[in-house]
Amino acid sequence: MVEIAGNGRTWLLSGPTSSYAVHLTENDELLHLHWGARITLPDAEALAMRPLPDYWPFESPLDGREEYPMEGGPRFVRPALSVRTDERRGTEWTFETYETGDDELRLRFRDAGLGITLHYRMRDDVVERWVTLRNDGPVVELLRADSATWTLPDRDQWRLSQLHGRWAAESRLTRSSLTYGEKVIGSRRGHTGHQHLPWVALDADATEERGEVYGCALGWSGSWRIAVAQLPDARVQITGGAGYDDSGLLRLAAGESFTTPVFAGLWSDGGFGGASRAWHAYQRAYVVPDAERDRPVLFNSWEATEFDISEEQQRALARRAAAIGVELFVVDDGWFGARTSDRAGLGDWTPNPDRFPAGLKPLADHVHALGMQFGIWVEPEMVNPDSDLYRAHPDWVQFQPGRKRTEFRNQLVLNLAREDVQEHLWEQLHALLSSAPVDYVKWDFNRCFTDAGWPGEPSPQRLWVDHVRAFYALLDRLRAAHPGVAFESCSGGGGRIDLGVMSRTDQVWTSDNTDPLDRLAIQHGFSQIHPARVMAAWVTDSPNTQLNGRTSTLRFRFVSAMAGVLGVGGDLTQWTDEELAEARDWVALYKEIRPLVQRGDLYRLRPPTGGLSAVQYVRGDESVVLAWLQAQSYGEPVPALRLRGLDPTATYECRETGEVYRGVVLLHHGLRTGLRGDLDATVFRLCRI
Repeated sequence: MVEIAGNGRTWLLSGPTSSYAVHLTENDELLHLHWGARITLPDAEALAMRPLPDYWPFESPLDGREEYPMEGGPRFVRPALSVRTDERRGTEWTFETYETGDDELRLRFRDAGLGITLHYRMRDDVVERWVTLRNDGPVVELLRADSATWTLPDRDQWRLSQLHGRWAAESRLTRSSLTYGEKVIGSRRGHTGHQHLPWVALDADATEERGEVYGCALGWSGSWRIAVAQLPDARVQITGGAGYDDSGLLRLAAGESFTTPVFAGLWSDGGFGGASRAWHAYQRAYVVPDAERDRPVLFNSWEATEFDISEEQQRALARRAAAIGVELFVVDDGWFGARTSDRAGLGDWTPNPDRFPAGLKPLADHVHALGMQFGIWVEPEMVNPDSDLYRAHPDWVQFQPGRKRTEFRNQLVLNLAREDVQEHLWEQLHALLSSAPVDYVKWDFNRCFTDAGWPGEPSPQRLWVDHVRAFYALLDRLRAAHPGVAFESCSGGGGRIDLGVMSRTDQVWTSDNTDPLDRLAIQHGFSQIHPARVMAAWVTDSPNTQLNGRTSTLRFRFVSAMAGVLGVGGDLTQWTDEELAEARDWVALYKEIRPLVQRGDLYRLRPPTGGLSAVQYVRGDESVVLAWLQAQSYGEPVPALRLRGLDPTATYECRETGEVYRGVVLLHHGLRTGLRGDLDATVFRLCRI
């Protein structure tokens, strides 16, 4: 809901529990008024009457209060907008008009030939913000064009939460006191990156279920930057958007425009858990395609076969996968071109004739006959030098003239900003998806940008933006042409996870690390912002040969993976009859609890810090608890789990034990898990009676 003051210079957006307000002064200074608990329009107008404080000449009264800081004039904070022409640098805008419609507020400004529109949209309690820049004059160079600057209220001490990591160790949560100066996170790699998810949260004294939390998340799958600044007067602002530095985002000629990605913000007074549940509900309702449809249990062939695959071998795995209840069978890397290792074949998206002499259709038909969907792995944005595509078009990759072409994993990055590359990939992938009944595509991206050059292009810096735009457009085009195909975003695991890619894919590969104990911390961090509905997790073989050699029970591996979208990635041909029977039972159990896990409200009961950890999902009258015990020291009793999200006046029956509990008892005294020893796990299903 958008409300406008009578003078047309104060605007208020409100959701179910929160409000956001801005005000335009007589000098066309756009000031931030309020972000937090729901207020009325008269409240916003009263805030607008407050004068700016007096400042010494070494400071600016606008800093820390301006809604969208620009470069130029009496400002010293990091600008959200920095532009230059042949004549001058900076911005001095004037207000033109405002528009409303479809729950969106648009504030239009102009600086000579440059039109600047600030967009606002309230979706439940999430504020979506973005900016459109249109040039109607001489060429303008965008040095920096952030999506938004978020201004926080005055508090005694802020604490910053962020997710950091690396390959196979993504999404690890850290919290630290915010100090004076700037904290900058981001990616200079051309994709979202394993090192940081584009999300931050700030609080003053919140706990898991109590206190104010302010969070911001960027929807962009390329290079990005978020800067959190505590200014000299202790005020705090968060600025973020696409691009990793100020050396030049792109150039706008006359008639051209640029729209930034969405930078979404959320206020919650329900602690970190309440903020997470609000983020999850927002993504299921407005971001993730077909989020009301539960994702199937999949089997992926990679860890079972790696590159050594054949049609008959895949058929054998498919039969075993179907027998344990798998619903989607996925052939990973190695099915195409000369792809017998990671040294060749990328770019040649036709089935290997020795391995699949009649193409993929016979295998897909066999998988469908077993009652499963069929999926494949692709990495369209990459190419091996040893490939037919590269031999035909060596100029199609990113490279700097006269420089060595850097290879990671024996591959180069295609310049997807080129229209001929875009059209070639469309033709290849469209033909592939038309040649066989494919239901699912795992879309990988296994290296970062390095030599991001575009010889002959007058504005080579646009490659960084246009690659992402073309990636989005290609996904959109494929989804429109093949509406029955689901897509998973993967980038060596969790290297491309953000709101932008999630709006075009059905799930994401959280991490290449499938160790069930490591995954608890990765999934804990991931859940701070993203819902279980998109969080793919696999059960693989033990010992874990990929990373650490750790041995764990099938029980522990399944309960760990059941916290998200369950998958199986082990070599089923080597599992014993007893293991297959146990796996079948776990898969059947997951299918029963799947609506709660993938669409329910998540409560993090205990974090994975070394002893007992647990999560709980609540949906309607049902709840499920997943609990893990990392280690039991000195034979000490394992504490009971105090549950959340239940009706204290109701009665609940546990389907595992048959015991009946009062809701208030579960909330205040907890549920005994019966866990003991090392790497133990359990599941409890509760139903209101």
